[in-house]
Amino acid sequence: MLKNVAVVGASGVVGREFLKLVQQRRFPAEKLTLLASKRSAGTTFEVGDTTLEVRETSADLLREASLVFFSAGASVSHEFAPIVVEAGGVVVDNSSAYRMDASVPLVIPEINPEDIQRHNGIIANPNCTTIMLLMAVGPIHRAFPVKRIVVSTYQAASGAGIAAMEELRQQSLDTLEGRELKPDAFQHPIAFNLFTHDSAIAENGYNGEENKVVNETRKILHDPNFPVAVTCVRVPIIRAHSESVNLEFHEPVSPEAIREVLSASPGVRVVDDRKANHFPMPIEASDIDDVLVGRIRQDMSRPDGTGIELFLSGDQIRKGAALNAIQIAEHLAGVTASA
Repeated sequence: MLKNVAVVGASGVVGREFLKLVQQRRFPAEKLTLLASKRSAGTTFEVGDTTLEVRETSADLLREASLVFFSAGASVSHEFAPIVVEAGGVVVDNSSAYRMDASVPLVIPEINPEDIQRHNGIIANPNCTTIMLLMAVGPIHRAFPVKRIVVSTYQAASGAGIAAMEELRQQSLDTLEGRELKPDAFQHPIAFNLFTHDSAIAENGYNGEENKVVNETRKILHDPNFPVAVTCVRVPIIRAHSESVNLEFHEPVSPEAIREVLSASPGVRVVDDRKANHFPMPIEASDIDDVLVGRIRQDMSRPDGTGIELFLSGDQIRKGAALNAIQIAEHLAGVTASA
């Protein structure tokens, strides 16, 4: 399976994180092929002691690959993923193309690894916001069944790619220098501002990002009617998303019990120091594997003890995209990270 591993979208923000993680985790690919658009072809990257050149994505190159990571948008995945599968390869897709396809498993390895083995050639990586949410809620739900989730997200510019991250940097400088802001990657100014997520509003009144969180959570938890209420907001943070989560339970649950569950959960780090007023922050979640969870407290609006509130931060580029995909591949190949 690891004879020829290809990365489609290698020059993008998630693709670059793939390359970093391949080295850090000593991912045992015998050959690594970097693919992207014609515009990015010829770009070079240092991977370990080797210089690799990005090549234009083509059907011929993909037919040679045994495992392909896709992170170049849904249209690219729709066009090229079937070619890989037809040639006998396996696809781990980071786009939205196949997430809600009933025949394609949607996987967070710490939450539903059992779904990986029922793939038919394609495994989908969930939306980054869904991954962060379920890294915290998944283990809690296993221990104490959750009745309803209410979540508000604070999403970094990194979720919209390299151009959006650069736009935030430049607009911050422009604002401080009194220059006019000219949004491009985003519809609205992002520096010193926030706005509800800039994806299209659907007929149900929820935007695309919010509908992804609802639908993907239901699929991963294997409950098509699981109640989820969500509001997604874009904030002027370079990297790492945060989420405010309110959980309703069927039975009373204590904050201490939730803290104990999360402390024992792989991929989660409890940051919950009330005395120092130190809780999860995107600046501390950036460039690390773990999702930080804290502000664990009883919901005072539920005197029966069936409500818990918490706050989390996690790296959208890392665990929210590249790392999750590589972990899926490690499960498939039966290898363990040696970082």
